[in-house]
Amino acid sequence: METGMNQFVQSEFDKTLANFHAMANDQALRAQIGEAVALCVSALKAGKKILFAGNGGSAADAQHWAGELVSRFYYDRPGLPAIALTTDTSILTAIGNDYGYDYTFARQIEALGQEGDVFVAISTSGRSKNIMRAIDACEQKGVHVIGFTGEQGGDMKDRCGICFRIPSTETPRIQEGHEFIGHLLCALIESSMFPR
Repeated sequence: METGMNQFVQSEFDKTLANFHAMANDQALRAQIGEAVALCVSALKAGKKILFAGNGGSAADAQHWAGELVSRFYYDRPGLPAIALTTDTSILTAIGNDYGYDYTFARQIEALGQEGDVFVAISTSGRSKNIMRAIDACEQKGVHVIGFTGEQGGDMKDRCGICFRIPSTETPRIQEGHEFIGHLLCALIESSMFPR
């Protein structure tokens, strides 16, 4: 039993290390990080906001990253306007009941999104219907879209201004990559908006 567990643990470490090694050596990914930071900083300096959404673990990421911007990341500074569209159960259940689950985020973007805002769309498959409908709403409202997905990109890869495609087809590896890049964005947005 212990041998099997140790082998599994080692295998998971090996896959995660390989995934991060591939990301670290991807120059296009590094360029995308810079582009995403510039887009978010430009929006924030113009008085706009950043909206986040995803399902399941990606909903947790949405809430996590919005919290890092509104509160703080590495150091104290003024809060930044960021909203996770995954948190208000009255809104989510009303939309789900009245329009269907596929509209949970689109309806909120219709209500809250303004031209020049940034929407961070998170879907490991790149095919989540409610995320795709949210991207539709962004196109109608003039909201910029930054996508987080997996290696294949799904339906999102051609619909996002910037699309972070983690080089894996395994959901845990994709989510680990998302978390790392999300933290990078929060740190770089913070330091760009409020240099120490």
